Amino acid sequence: MRRLLGEGNLELSSIVPWGRSYAEYCRMFALSERDLEGHILGCGDGPASFNAELSQTGGRVMSVDPIYQFSKAEINSRIQRVYPGMIAELARNADSYYWSSFKDPGHLGSVRMSAMNRFLDDFDAGIEAGRYVDASLPELPFFDNEFDLGLCSHLLFLYSEQIDAAQHIEALTEMCRVAKEVRVYPLLSLDGRLSQHLPGVLRYFNEREYRAELKPVPYQFQKGASEMLTLRKIIC
Repeated sequence: MRRLLGEGNLELSSIVPWGRSYAEYCRMFALSERDLEGHILGCGDGPASFNAELSQTGGRVMSVDPIYQFSKAEINSRIQRVYPGMIAELARNADSYYWSSFKDPGHLGSVRMSAMNRFLDDFDAGIEAGRYVDASLPELPFFDNEFDLGLCSHLLFLYSEQIDAAQHIEALTEMCRVAKEVRVYPLLSLDGRLSQHLPGVLRYFNEREYRAELKPVPYQFQKGASEMLTLRKIIC
C-alpha cells in the first residue's frame, strides 16, 4: 500500500499500483464536457491514464502522488511484480463485483494494464511538463482555488482503517482550499462496507461553510459503490 497522507518515507515495495482508465474516471466522477474543460487536479492518481489521455486532447490536468518520486522503470517493475496477485485477488473475490463493464478478471486486468502502459508512456514527458507532482495530502503545493475540480480516487474512505476521521477532514479541507469543487469515489472501505467516517465527514462540512452531498455516478464495479461525495465551499 502506498504512503498515505504524507506520513513516513515511501518504500516502493509497499506500493500496489493499479491504474484506472480515462473512461473509468469519467464515469466514476460523472465528469461532464464542461468539467473536462476546466483545470483538474487528481489526488492519489498513481499510474492512472486520466492525465495522459486528457492532456493529449488539450485538457488541463495535474496529478499528485508520492509514487512520482520514482523513475518510469522502477514504477513499471513494481507494476509487473504486483499485477498477477491483483488478478488472482479479483478472481477470488469475483462475487464482490459487477461484471457488466468487464467480462472477467482477465479482461479487467488487460484494461487496467493498458491504462498503466498509457501512463508509463506519458510519464517522463508529464514530469518534465510538471503534470505529475510528487506530493501527498494533506499538504498540496498549490494556490487557493487554483483548480476548478479536485478528484480523489480509491484513497480516502477506501483506506478507512488506515486513515482516521480527523485525517479525512484535514485532507478534504486541503482539497477544498485548492479546488472549487471536490469529488471523492468510492465511499466504501476495503471491506466493501460504507466507510464509518462518512457520516461524520458529511456532518462536519455541512455544519460549516461547505455543501457536502452524495451524488449517484454512472459507474459501479464494486458492489455498493454507486455514489461519490461532492464538496463545495459556499460563497456568501
